[in-house]
Amino acid sequence: MVTHFAVALLTSLLALAILASCNVEGDILYAQRQAWEDPNNVLQSWDPTLPDPCTWFHVFCSSDGSVVRVDLGKAGISGPLIPELGGLQHLQYLELYANNITGSIPATLGNLTSLITLHLYDNLLTGAIPASLGAIQTLRYLRLNGNMLTGTVPPEILSLVLVGNLAELNVAKNNLEGTVRSSRRRRVAFIIQDTLKTAS
Repeated sequence: MVTHFAVALLTSLLALAILASCNVEGDILYAQRQAWEDPNNVLQSWDPTLPDPCTWFHVFCSSDGSVVRVDLGKAGISGPLIPELGGLQHLQYLELYANNITGSIPATLGNLTSLITLHLYDNLLTGAIPASLGAIQTLRYLRLNGNMLTGTVPPEILSLVLVGNLAELNVAKNNLEGTVRSSRRRRVAFIIQDTLKTAS
């Protein structure tokens, strides 16, 4: 009798924990929606009154209800990335390429310790590449090419090429300082930079 009660209690607590997690993730994504301009209404289904974001278009969840993928490539959205995105603890894929995203890359994205793919290429991002991204040991694909990023590629990120799982790093077509070079590892090209920043 006590065992059955304990099992039921643990099951209820687990369900509440999952629900709370979903609500937090939903709050973060809805806050991001509020920060963006969405002329094509691709985010129309991001309704905070729904119990969790797993029913929203362009959002994908794991079997336990955690958000693991946000897929908004070529969606026509514009505006900044909010720092709260770093709270999506289970996120594995963030696909925001070929939009009009402005501002800097939040350093808090380094908290996404399950992230495998970060695609922010072909946007209007400015500022430095945050060194905190080098803390994501799971990261395999980092594509930041085609923006207006400045500074240098942080050594913390370059170290992922040697000791991490990074299979592709592309920061070409930015305003970064450094030398032109490329290397190959695991038969995948690391495109560090394809143009020199020239001083005039």
